[in-house]
Amino acid sequence: LKQSSMGSLYSASISPPACQQIISALSMILGEDGTNMGAQKLKAIARNATYFRSKLREYGFHVLGDDGSPVVPLMLYVPSQIKAFSLEALKHGMAVVVVGFPATPLLLSRVRFCINAAHTMEELEEAVENIKKIGDTLGLRYDVGSCA
Repeated sequence: LKQSSMGSLYSASISPPACQQIISALSMILGEDGTNMGAQKLKAIARNATYFRSKLREYGFHVLGDDGSPVVPLMLYVPSQIKAFSLEALKHGMAVVVVGFPATPLLLSRVRFCINAAHTMEELEEAVENIKKIGDTLGLRYDVGSCA
């Protein structure tokens, strides 16, 4: 079974330190550590992600996902924009994760932003303003009716 199971053939097991980190994080989220820090962090992540996503939509970008989700995919659509967006973001001091074919369908390339509880509103506002500039440079603000 071990030699022919997909989980054994195509993946590596989680290291003990990573496994302990997961257990500790879940314990904190559930409040088993005796604090409400987990609940506070979840609220902060949801607040930050909702703000970030709503500002991008307000500026005319196509953004997928649900409010509160810390992963915010901004659609690029054109495969040639993948590298251009990454380079422009780097010029603005932002490291981004761009995803294209074969990880996504050919014309559904995107950039994924990962929001966390430690981001400040100032950092998020600066990021949104930089993304707005990049969007103007690359022509990525598709919803012109709501472009501010």
